Amino acid sequence: MSKYTPRILSGGDNYLNWIILGAIAAVGTFIWKKAEESKKQHLDYDQLYYWFRVALRYRLAVGVVAYGFLKLFLLQAPFPSISNLNTNYGDFTAWKIFTLSLGAAPVYEIFLGVVEILAGLLLLNRKTATIGAFIILCFAGNIFLSNLAYEGGEAVYSLFLTSIAFFLFLYDAPRLVNLLSLEQPTAPSTFKPVLTEQWQANARLALKTLFIFLFVGLYGLRAYQGSQVNPHNVPVSKGLAEAAGIYNVKDFIINGDTIAYSTTDTTRWKDVVFEKWATLSIRSKRPVIIDSTNFESVAKSDADKNYELAGSASRHYYSYTIDSINHSLTLHNKNKHYKGEVLVWKYERPDANTIVLSGLNHTKDTVNVRLERIDKKYLLIEGRRKPQKL
Repeated sequence: MSKYTPRILSGGDNYLNWIILGAIAAVGTFIWKKAEESKKQHLDYDQLYYWFRVALRYRLAVGVVAYGFLKLFLLQAPFPSISNLNTNYGDFTAWKIFTLSLGAAPVYEIFLGVVEILAGLLLLNRKTATIGAFIILCFAGNIFLSNLAYEGGEAVYSLFLTSIAFFLFLYDAPRLVNLLSLEQPTAPSTFKPVLTEQWQANARLALKTLFIFLFVGLYGLRAYQGSQVNPHNVPVSKGLAEAAGIYNVKDFIINGDTIAYSTTDTTRWKDVVFEKWATLSIRSKRPVIIDSTNFESVAKSDADKNYELAGSASRHYYSYTIDSINHSLTLHNKNKHYKGEVLVWKYERPDANTIVLSGLNHTKDTVNVRLERIDKKYLLIEGRRKPQKL
């Protein structure tokens, strides 16, 4: 619901929907005006304008508070995975570079989440709504520009939120200009909604309380639980025990022939990464059709979580299940362009830092690969301000 925008056309968000809806609104306005003139009576447009602004305030609050909690609990942009940390900068799309940069600075991401939540809460009070709208205008406007610059998929939605914030801010903008720029005496807005019956005031309070409970309290709790139990951008299935890390391909044998290390060979692997969760990635010269997903999506099952591979070339990512009795791994290529690729490999672990894989690759050739873990340190994790011995 937090990402809902009116759509006339099928597919994702696009500006053509706005044009169509604008045309429908213009026709509706013309019909409304003619109907009102024929009846020779006028509605209280001050009241209508007020309640219209209330609806926009709460709609905007839903959007920014929801995204705020995703950032607060580090769900939107998780910390870069081992595979991400061992992928060349040039193999990422612009959008992936942006999200990885955000995920690499968790304190900053939390700060952004706090700002969004605070701005959303300010919208819920009539006296502070303009302050909240101004914060969101700057915040969402920056997100809109970032989506344009980094080729993100949230440009339309972020502009939608920015437009609402701009409309809400306009209400007090003339008074602010008069007070702060022209330094003239300025009277605040004294308009209050007319609630003639006690039940109306009670209903208003009940609806506001229900909104805060559902979209702040309950959603915040669910977001926290999600971050602890099933984060929507990170798989949760456990990987091979104590295997996490990057591995050098010591020996690579295909159909009985040993292939020496090569920077151009499309068959030989360069390195293999085992994540803490059940994902294995292989870097080689084999072409990768990039999963170009560049927008926020919420997935519950590990099979649908594609954040780790989206916007990334040079690596093929596989989810896997472990048969500990037969010492085998069943791998499924996670890239939507290779959905049918399923591999079954035997594995051996001669020691804690060595893994031997054998089986058929994607071209049905027999492979036998010896992997040796690299004791690699990452400044991003170890800390750049402390003495490091690499």
